[in-house]
Amino acid sequence: MATTTTVGLKSHTVEEEWCKGCGICVAFCPKNVLELENEIVVVKRLEDCIQCGQCELRCPDFAIWLGGK
Repeated sequence: MATTTTVGLKSHTVEEEWCKGCGICVAFCPKNVLELENEIVVVKRLEDCIQCGQCELRCPDFAIWLGGK
């Protein structure tokens, strides 16, 4: 199941079934937008996101992307 978080024009989608909780996206996010909860990444502070795309680029499982579905 995918969860999409939207604030204004910003949007992140996380595919929970694909996320293995490695934390790479969390580590590379320069604005600390993401956190791990129960070994799944969650979007906590989307309003702080600068849309750099590091989370999407670094995810080895393609479980997170910008812009919704």
